[in-house]
Amino acid sequence: MTTQSDNGAAPNRGALDADVIVVGGGLSGLQAARRLVAKGQRVIVLEARDQVGGRTKTVEVNGHRFDVGGQWTGPGQPRMYALIKELGLETTPTYAIGKRILDLRGRISTYSGMIPRVNPWTLIVAQIGIWKIDRLCAQVPKDNPWDCPRALEWDGMTALDWAKRNLRDESVIAMVNGAVRVIFGTDLANLSFLHFLHYLHSGGGFAKLIESHDGQQDSWVVGGAQQLCTGMVPLAGTVHTSAPVRKITQDSQGVSVVSDVGTFTAKRVVVTVPIALADRIQYEPPLPTMRDQMTQRCGMGATIKVLALYESSFWRDAGYSGESVSTDLGTITFDDTTPGGQAALLMFVTGSPARGWSERPAEERRRFVLDTLVRYFGEQARNPTHYLENDWAAEPFVLGAPIATFPPGTLSAFGPALRAPVGRIHWAGTETALDSTGFMEGALESGDRVAAEVLAAR
Repeated sequence: MTTQSDNGAAPNRGALDADVIVVGGGLSGLQAARRLVAKGQRVIVLEARDQVGGRTKTVEVNGHRFDVGGQWTGPGQPRMYALIKELGLETTPTYAIGKRILDLRGRISTYSGMIPRVNPWTLIVAQIGIWKIDRLCAQVPKDNPWDCPRALEWDGMTALDWAKRNLRDESVIAMVNGAVRVIFGTDLANLSFLHFLHYLHSGGGFAKLIESHDGQQDSWVVGGAQQLCTGMVPLAGTVHTSAPVRKITQDSQGVSVVSDVGTFTAKRVVVTVPIALADRIQYEPPLPTMRDQMTQRCGMGATIKVLALYESSFWRDAGYSGESVSTDLGTITFDDTTPGGQAALLMFVTGSPARGWSERPAEERRRFVLDTLVRYFGEQARNPTHYLENDWAAEPFVLGAPIATFPPGTLSAFGPALRAPVGRIHWAGTETALDSTGFMEGALESGDRVAAEVLAAR
């Protein structure tokens, strides 16, 4: 048996429990684990929550399954489509038929297609702004954005600083901020402009990140995205749930990982949990200052996902797609009706309006959501048959959503520590991806990358 000690000190290496321990049972962790198992490695996965899933979470409401975490996929995400096919799952397109709603600084307009009905000059400025952003994105390397010639300049300002200097039109800035809240879970004022450009470049550009049809919200997994994680469990070695990791100790011989279900030893460990959560693990010896300083700065975005179920899709009957976005309220909605016919509207509350959400009275939160839905879709939205909300900042083993964000001065100074192994500790997670950073595709990519890294380091 493996010799263990209560304080997590490195034990006798005569009989290691595994070749690799993976911390985190989300998409990146399970993808890495199954890739390693396929190469003959003995793998233990330690997941803090009582089920695998990471930032995917599927719940059953009224006999139908809905995602209250990561949900969508789209063109340019080959790993997602390969996994969906491998597991025998299906996707359904996001409903996008009918009028969309733009609530721009308190004024509501409807439109079809991609172009909202706003002042023509505002549209021109917005389009020029998107062209500028996409042109600058191309200058930021996907692998090492800190090597960009203008890295220090762009990392020294917020995305709002750039927008004020280059977009100027307050309505355009409000529209961009509304989109940014959904993409990052925070506002332009909190984002490094370098991080903003890098993330957009990784995701295929600004338009692709916000579009439903042919964009990153093109379709979703029937029955819920959490099936992607549960489907990988049989291929991922030994998986322990309800096993939060408290301490990781390493020496020249291997690693010891202390969790709530026991202490495990291995040659190497892969940490795939969100950056801010990884910072709460104790490391012995301590992590290098570059890594430690980076994790101290990278907080999670704020995203609330709300489901309102109805007896019928009345908005469709009225000619609406169910899609709306508000620049002031921090909300965006989609039609989330299941293929089985359960009518539902999905609302995100994001960015600064989502901060402290769970500390507000439940009735106040519900009233805000339903009042907003009534404002857009009529009085029928007032009385859902079922109502459910999920505040990702209140998830103790996630801490927020959709991603960790980099404030000014962080990526250029500490970015090289993002993926760099620390001895026998390796890092993964969607924030470390080169493509589709922040998305489920990015999580899978990071799992593939770190598995190859570990195998090469043996």
